[in-house]
Amino acid sequence: MNEPLPATPPRSAMLRSLISRSALDAGAAAAVAAGGAGVADLRRDAWGHGLLDVARAVVSAGARGVRVDGEPELALLRSEGIEATCTDAPDLDPHLLYGLPDVDGDLAGTPVMRVAGRVLSTKEIAAGGGVSYGYIHRALEDSRLALITGGYAQGVVRALGSRATVEIDGLVHPIVGRIAMDVCVVDIGAAEVALGAEATYFGGSGPMRTGAREWAGITGMDVGELVAVVGQRTERSWEA
Repeated sequence: MNEPLPATPPRSAMLRSLISRSALDAGAAAAVAAGGAGVADLRRDAWGHGLLDVARAVVSAGARGVRVDGEPELALLRSEGIEATCTDAPDLDPHLLYGLPDVDGDLAGTPVMRVAGRVLSTKEIAAGGGVSYGYIHRALEDSRLALITGGYAQGVVRALGSRATVEIDGLVHPIVGRIAMDVCVVDIGAAEVALGAEATYFGGSGPMRTGAREWAGITGMDVGELVAVVGQRTERSWEA
């Protein structure tokens, strides 16, 4: 490795869910325009996007109310003057609201959530060398690897190992080997990757904008379920 790797990634490098304010406002407006003044589905912490902020956005866009999980969420939103329910069926399209890909991988808007980790270290690997626990992946040729933050503890499902991809500096690289608790490994080939570089798993405006659909196809899980799990297990912050 280029430098010693800490046993636990520093907090500043942990996997993050970055919520786009502009995409959220646009998604809320699109959902209300398509479905009228209906009820938005904000269960599971607004599908991992953050209950209070999403509630404010959809109500400002003209939604009649929001569906939440239980009494604590009802009380929180009542204190903000937001109409909420635990019984009414949500009728606003969550794919429009959250900018999620449909079953064909198509997007009607911009993803509201972008999930990103950081490059912790890089190293060379010789042809035949094994990667991660159990060496389920062996390099077919001499190459280079990057260790990045994000593992099954944050919702990067183990089934994604040696099957999914991430984007670093505009280039897409395969995840290789098993997914660990807090990290995974990607094959970066001949690409020059700096320590601390951002690694996007899905979302944003780049090549991984429909990456959640890739995850769904690999794991058999629903896109909404995947983003909700990751959004609730990662450090959440905001971007434009």
